Amino acid sequence: MKMNKIPFQKIFWMVAAAFIVSSCTTPKNITYFQGVENNDVIEYSLPSDNQIKVEPFDKLYISVDSKDPALAQLFNLDVVSNYAMPSGSHSGTGSSFRDYTIGRNEGMNAYTVSAQGTIDFPVLGVLKVEGMTRNELAAFIKGEIIGRGQLKDPVVTVEFLNTGFSVLGDVGRPGRYDINTDVLTIIDAISLAGDLSINGQRENIKVLRKEKGKTTVYTVDITDSKKLMQSPAYYLKQGDVIYVEPNNIKKRTTIANANNLMNVSFWISVASLLTTAAVLLK
Repeated sequence: MKMNKIPFQKIFWMVAAAFIVSSCTTPKNITYFQGVENNDVIEYSLPSDNQIKVEPFDKLYISVDSKDPALAQLFNLDVVSNYAMPSGSHSGTGSSFRDYTIGRNEGMNAYTVSAQGTIDFPVLGVLKVEGMTRNELAAFIKGEIIGRGQLKDPVVTVEFLNTGFSVLGDVGRPGRYDINTDVLTIIDAISLAGDLSINGQRENIKVLRKEKGKTTVYTVDITDSKKLMQSPAYYLKQGDVIYVEPNNIKKRTTIANANNLMNVSFWISVASLLTTAAVLLK
């Protein structure tokens, strides 16, 4: 009896110890920006190549000012729309775009970019604006006005009105956010959305991007610094959708008692029960 019982108990305690050790191991897929040490240099594409650019169906605020207000007014729309210059940053709720308000009876110079990437600008006519950054478009319009001898000192202001991105999945504040900067990274977006929860997969973040009539899906690993900053999805574009998939533990919470099967205490209890049963039988 003793010769049969002791080896079985040893096996039980070895299995229990293995479960305990594995449960105490620190997961390697939780920490961000792994693989770099102090003063490491990581090569990545320059922000100037990744600024938010005008795309079809964008709404743009364009204003022309000058020392001669009467002449400048010829280049400004005199229509009050439902948009106005943003008054502040997003509150972080993620439920909608940042609020826009009409201020002091000012008309809004709001243009909608056509499917062909053009706008119909006062005096200048149809302008091809697709693919330009905010500053490039301002410089282009200024050059056209001066080049045609309309104004000598125009000051052109361009802002995006409806440019945004969405964050879905296992984050603190999922929702849609507007872009109020020329350069936005996926880290900025995750920060705005309240960071990933502890159950969000950091190695398998999906970025869905519509490009030239098709949707491209990029996989981003924010635990690997070098891969992260070299990813085509490191810099976001308007309309991007970020999806953070929950890990297996979170997924199993949708099934009753599913996580119990992965619980160390559960398996120790099962092993203890089997040991007791074996001793009684023998």
